[in-house]
Amino acid sequence: MYLGIDIGTQSVKTLLYDLDRATVHATSSEPLPLRSDRDGTREQEASWWIVALEACVARLPGAGRRAVRAVAVSGQQHGLVPLGSEDEVLAPVKLWCDTTTDQQCEEITRAFGGRKHCITSVGNAILPGYTASKIRWLKQHRPAAYDALATVLLPHDYINLWLTGERVMEYGDASGTGLLDIRKREWHSKMLQAVDADRSLADVMPPLVGAESPIGRLRKSVAEQLGLPGNVPVSSGGGDNMMTAIGTGTVVAGRMTASLGTSATLFASAQQAVIDTAGDIAAFCSSTGDWLPLLCTMNCTVATELTRRTLNMSLEEMEAAVAAAPVGAEGVVTVPFFNGERTPDLPRGKGCVLGLDDSNYSSGNLLRSAMESSIYGLRYGLDAFSRNHCSVDSLRLTGGGSSSAVWRQMVADILNLPVTVQTCNEGAALGAALQAAWVDSGDGLVDLLDAQLSVDEPRCCLPSTQRTAAYSEHYDNYRRQAEVVMRLYL
Repeated sequence: MYLGIDIGTQSVKTLLYDLDRATVHATSSEPLPLRSDRDGTREQEASWWIVALEACVARLPGAGRRAVRAVAVSGQQHGLVPLGSEDEVLAPVKLWCDTTTDQQCEEITRAFGGRKHCITSVGNAILPGYTASKIRWLKQHRPAAYDALATVLLPHDYINLWLTGERVMEYGDASGTGLLDIRKREWHSKMLQAVDADRSLADVMPPLVGAESPIGRLRKSVAEQLGLPGNVPVSSGGGDNMMTAIGTGTVVAGRMTASLGTSATLFASAQQAVIDTAGDIAAFCSSTGDWLPLLCTMNCTVATELTRRTLNMSLEEMEAAVAAAPVGAEGVVTVPFFNGERTPDLPRGKGCVLGLDDSNYSSGNLLRSAMESSIYGLRYGLDAFSRNHCSVDSLRLTGGGSSSAVWRQMVADILNLPVTVQTCNEGAALGAALQAAWVDSGDGLVDLLDAQLSVDEPRCCLPSTQRTAAYSEHYDNYRRQAEVVMRLYL
């Protein structure tokens, strides 16, 4: 058995994977609270993750837990876990979806020499989601915590610390801080200086490690507490997108994954760094030794869930209403910037519904428009990948949205790609378990994944030529409407 742990925004999930039978043995999850405010604050306490993790593992079968050979952790990217000299957490964790640091982004970008210089030198622009601006925000708004800062960790790194006692950061997740030179895989000294010219932040950044070796072994006290074998290896783990790439087999060129969750991500595997001069694609490292060019939109199932709850519909009723509404929602256009937005970079953006008249104002059109708009964001991303010479021939779909037949077909039609869904659709937790198996077994990663991951043929779908052509026109209309909204919040 291999244990995968996923520290998400909405919940903690644990997964036991049986490598011999190529199947998930058991899963458990525990919801997480979220501290939010209208100013864009999104925070959690690191202690909440530990409590939820303990509850999750306790619900896994005892025999399965005792058979665990290795552990790996996936975590929501970018969150700042500030630690003191005794590994104490000094402040609430500002999360990836926190948008209060746009001023700090501007200050860092200006100090470094401008947005274009950030992209060409480091690989990424400095965005509110990334960790860099959160460090500067901590200095300005929680100075006592900043003065006591001894180590900067990300959410999955903090769980690794709790499991092993080791303070390290893996290349893939580290590339989402905005502080890593993704070509050289080392901290960028000038970017660290741009965040704070008065202090050597190199002293608080942890050592960087690759994904191919364990970072340490499970501490005896933690093993006893969780009912796991003592001294088992803990691999580096990684960010949730990096682990999802492993869990969907997106580890070779030509494969792409779209994850439909609270946010939506689109990413591919590349053997060299992909630097998008427009800044739409994040130039991340993978957790396999390669690179993971990625586009993230902050509003995916958020748009449909807000609309569904407003209309007081069940999931089944929403699915039926969307299926009955026509392609293009009769001209109703949702611009879904409900949580602000990363792509395009609009941390203060707001959601809008446009194109309404007395003939198309219906629940079905409102719901379908919300769903279509989320996929239009991925279509924009696909165009950005093409612009950067990343060719893709297949798309693997994962995340909560992939369980919907309407979502799956809509993705195929709007992106004009065959959509594949796996038999096991556990995403990041599965990827973590498989990374642990890879590190423990010493097998080649591609061969291991090809042997373990199977496709759910009945749920796969092909694009419809007629609907794809219709969506091309509707997408152009969406882009025109979105650009009007974008000008309001730039």
